[in-house]
Amino acid sequence: MHTADDRPAPVHSTDPRTGEPRGPVATEAGAARVDAAVRAAAAAAPALADRARRTALLRAAADHLEAAAGEIVTAADAETALGTARLTGELARTTYQLRAFADQVDEGSFLDIVIDHADPALGRPDLRRTKLPLGVVAVFAASNFPLAFSVSGGDTASALAAGCPVVVKAHPDHPETGATTARLIRAAAESVGLPADVLGLVHGFDAGPALVRHPLTAAVGFTGSVRGGRALYDLAAARPRPIPFHGELGSLNPVVVTERAAATRAEEIGAGLAGSFTLGNGQFCVKPGLVLVPAADPGVEKAVVAAAAQAPAAPMLDPRMRAAFLEGVRERAARPGVEVLLAAGAAPADGAPLAVRPGVLAVAADRLADLLLEECFGPVTVLVRYRDATELETVLARLDGTLTATVQLAADERGPDAAALLQRLLPLAGRLVVDGWPTGVAVAPAMQHGGPYPATTSTSTSVGATAIERWLRPVSYQNTPEELLPPELHDANPLGLPRRVDGRREP
Repeated sequence: MHTADDRPAPVHSTDPRTGEPRGPVATEAGAARVDAAVRAAAAAAPALADRARRTALLRAAADHLEAAAGEIVTAADAETALGTARLTGELARTTYQLRAFADQVDEGSFLDIVIDHADPALGRPDLRRTKLPLGVVAVFAASNFPLAFSVSGGDTASALAAGCPVVVKAHPDHPETGATTARLIRAAAESVGLPADVLGLVHGFDAGPALVRHPLTAAVGFTGSVRGGRALYDLAAARPRPIPFHGELGSLNPVVVTERAAATRAEEIGAGLAGSFTLGNGQFCVKPGLVLVPAADPGVEKAVVAAAAQAPAAPMLDPRMRAAFLEGVRERAARPGVEVLLAAGAAPADGAPLAVRPGVLAVAADRLADLLLEECFGPVTVLVRYRDATELETVLARLDGTLTATVQLAADERGPDAAALLQRLLPLAGRLVVDGWPTGVAVAPAMQHGGPYPATTSTSTSVGATAIERWLRPVSYQNTPEELLPPELHDANPLGLPRRVDGRREP
């Protein structure tokens, strides 16, 4: 009798331009292979305790990826149709991210060290706090960023920086890219004297739930759909020992265009909106999917339709997503009161028979159906025409949590009304954008890429320096002799780390 692991099914790569299968590049992992990968990662965890070695690993990983740029970009383009220019830029973002976390590990403030010496007058014992890695982190690769949010992406980089080994569930849209980047990071680990198993990779649908359920998995990072993410989130919560699940699910990313902005900046706003919602063929997690425009001024509508009509047709990430996009647009266009300003649909292009063209829908605020408040993945946006502040508020009150919320203002709108609008949007989103567009998530210490549910399942960020905090837990030592303390908590500070001592910040 054979088990699934005895005869694993092949994992095929697919050309999204044509829908034709490419050769098999991996095999699906059953329960036994997932178990082996997680146990190997857990065994490698002690080697990551050395901060200097972790720093070297992250920098070596960036070097290895850069050295293989041609191989990586070629594979990723064949599997995603995102184009060499876009993927070359994404690779640069990925290596920058790895090196940024290396710098963070080297600097050490992420440990958040606090020392409070004993104070008998206050009845306070000697207390010393630092942060420790959680353990093995399961990372689910994203479909739309095969490098920056996948095997070599921010979840992996931040977890390794925290001292957590990682097992990645590869995305079926780009298995060859995932296997290539995993091989390079594993080689980078060995080049600095670390076990290759600080990073593991598994393929196949069943591998995902098995990873979440594994007793040695300590936390999960996920980027994907609401449906898939919520199912895994529930699994994480239902374990005998629940674990943190940091999931990025779905996001509508609303935009509010004020009356004064529409009257004074219609062409600029329309062109910017078209560029934003068609960027990456509408497959960015922060694509503006719902735009509130003044009903009395059609200037923005005309400008966005004219600009979006010039966007080239392009294939989506896979045929399944293409079919879901086309069906989603059809369903939304069929709702009562919805007007098709620019028809999205199939648009075969040279070498890409599965290409699609972008679309723009419009509806009055008082005819806004619930379906239009759900994310439609792909190059389409919905314009909601509001007549007054009451209708604007009625729409905002119906919105769920989102990654971003954007306000387009006139140049002279900087007073109490604009401030009140920003304050109204604050409970909805993790990032507020003024007179710009949410697409383009900068890798920076101040970035917050996360928002209220269903945008994410936690209050953390998956981009930027503080992403490392997801994989750490604080621990305090009380009245512990110095010889039993870790070096970072010694009074002499032999590692030269930033810390707070008796309420005073030390550099």
